[in-house]
Amino acid sequence: MKQSKLFVIAFLMLSMLFVGYQCGSTEITSAKLYIQQKNYDKAIEVLQKEITKNPKSDEGYYLLGYVQGEQGNFNEMVDSYDKSLAISKSFEKNINDSRKYFWAQAFNRGVSLYQRGVKSTDPDSQKVFYDKSIADFQSALSIEPDSADTYKNLAFVYLSKGDNEAAVEPLKQLIAREQSLDGYKFLGEIYYVNGTNLKAQEKNDEAKVEFNKSIDVLEEGLKLYPDNAEMLVTLSTAYIGADRGSEAIEKYKKLVEAKPDDKNIRYNYGVLLLGADDFEGAETQFKKAIEIDPAYDNAIYNLGVTYLKWGTYLNKKADEEGKVNDEYKAKYQMALPYLEKAVEMPDANAQTWELLGKVYSVLGMNDDATKAFNKADEMR
Repeated sequence: MKQSKLFVIAFLMLSMLFVGYQCGSTEITSAKLYIQQKNYDKAIEVLQKEITKNPKSDEGYYLLGYVQGEQGNFNEMVDSYDKSLAISKSFEKNINDSRKYFWAQAFNRGVSLYQRGVKSTDPDSQKVFYDKSIADFQSALSIEPDSADTYKNLAFVYLSKGDNEAAVEPLKQLIAREQSLDGYKFLGEIYYVNGTNLKAQEKNDEAKVEFNKSIDVLEEGLKLYPDNAEMLVTLSTAYIGADRGSEAIEKYKKLVEAKPDDKNIRYNYGVLLLGADDFEGAETQFKKAIEIDPAYDNAIYNLGVTYLKWGTYLNKKADEEGKVNDEYKAKYQMALPYLEKAVEMPDANAQTWELLGKVYSVLGMNDDATKAFNKADEMR
């Protein structure tokens, strides 16, 4: 999955404001002195005495929370702040400012560690950076649990680490809080990948569950972002994986009628038709997508695949009927220029070269076939 930009939110250093309040107990006075000296262990010691003697000490809990934050004990900090606010609202502004300050510290540290992980070329170091980044974003969430930016960045770190399952919950939270495009897109893709992996293990029923989850998320996302090409592509293939191709074909037929000049809709409709062995229909859609965008690599590749599968189908049909028919070779010939373009594309892989080699073989171009198959072997 693509990495999305991480947003850094910086706050000014928070200053402890002790003026404006009447003098408190000896413990409060001592705690403020220890805080100024950054002697946090002693500050906690006297503040524990303060709240033991005076359970209603709103300032005691506030100062205790601040010290706990400085020590990185954010869960304890939040608890102390909540107790102060439950007693009174006297320190509400201080607490809110403090939360923002400590949240920003944890958030920005998480961003920095993530970026170091991305730049690292050593897998072990990369994992260490990602794990530390995750810990900081989780700390940020313990301070500000409604921060959509934190959920977004936490999800990106998990995705970069390759832990897709852990990314699911923050992506759900991201959708719930701001109906984010990234939330819908990446969550739908995770479910689709899960389905694909399960299908490869022949766990078809479990795979369909994941494909259907993908469909539900992407359908919801496309209501808000109807022109997002990546979600449209994943949705069309998820429908095929869930054996709901006919349902999707009807939807995309209407989409094509509504937006005939949208190359992505044309392409996805072609993918669905190809999955249903409607070769002529797929040919029409892919050719139209290429007409709209002559450099549309996916459409070029899949038009070649369409002709190849069409030729294979015709050959098989002739064999079953006991006929001698070279019509299928014409389809292989039609596939040739598109697959020759496909192997020159940046994402060409061994499978692409192998398909080209198969076409060369059927057309009797044996030297070219050997070269293509050798190239496929080199890329494996």
